[in-house]
Amino acid sequence: MSKSLIDLISILDLEQLEVNLFRGNSPKTSWQRVFGGQVIGQAMVAACRTVEGRLPHSLHCYFILPGDPQIPIIYQVERLRDGKSYSTRRVTAIQHGNAIFSIMVSFHAEEESAFDHQDKMPDVPPPEKLTAEEVAKQPMFKEMPEFIRRYYESDRPIELRPVELGRYFGQKIDDGRIHVWIKTAAKLADDPALHMCALAYASDFSLLDAIMARYGRTLFDKRMMPASLDHAMWFHRPFRADEWLLYAQDSPSARGGRGLTRGSIFKPDGTLVASVAQEGSVRERKA
Repeated sequence: MSKSLIDLISILDLEQLEVNLFRGNSPKTSWQRVFGGQVIGQAMVAACRTVEGRLPHSLHCYFILPGDPQIPIIYQVERLRDGKSYSTRRVTAIQHGNAIFSIMVSFHAEEESAFDHQDKMPDVPPPEKLTAEEVAKQPMFKEMPEFIRRYYESDRPIELRPVELGRYFGQKIDDGRIHVWIKTAAKLADDPALHMCALAYASDFSLLDAIMARYGRTLFDKRMMPASLDHAMWFHRPFRADEWLLYAQDSPSARGGRGLTRGSIFKPDGTLVASVAQEGSVRERKA
């Protein structure tokens, strides 16, 4: 079993303290604050533990305070509704006696519908063309920033294969449309709810990059002070998070220290499986 699988499973495997009370831990990293995707994924797990026979179809959340990776996070679940078709849960993440994060998760009983349509997947190179070996053949690879090389070299829970590598070298993307192939680093159990929680975890990666892409900059720019403010996600069709998914992202607006980003997540066959929206704080450090 790979270290990545153990890490992701341990991140999403909460300890139940009481009927509606759970505890989650953070992996040992050099990060100064808890990764936003971690609290989304863990809060979703907590919500899913209180619902039977239904899967999440949407989530809406707010990041309130930075999370402390050195101490556990307590997740308190409120059972707001259990109707014939929908269930609703509110989960609050708590540290040091304060709410650091709040999420609403809605669950839906599967049903037939007369309506079934979706947007078309963008035409981009497949993940097989973006392996470390293929990228290493490009002249720009030797000049590639160290943090990008780590996308290919690190043992991390989520594998990332960016399509537009030029943006890490100052290339501006006028419409802000960027694409990243993502998947968990190792196989997950055949539990649809677990795959949804894993994708929710991964959905916070690189979203604010769509704002920076318009300016030929990245979030790793030391002048930047990025932070996620809120996050919403809708699940449309079945998928596996341990198989490659295309995360197509764009940013329709940025102003006043805030930027809006959107994401569509597709299976390689073109099936749209999820949609994401996030607003983030994008500020430059004052000299």
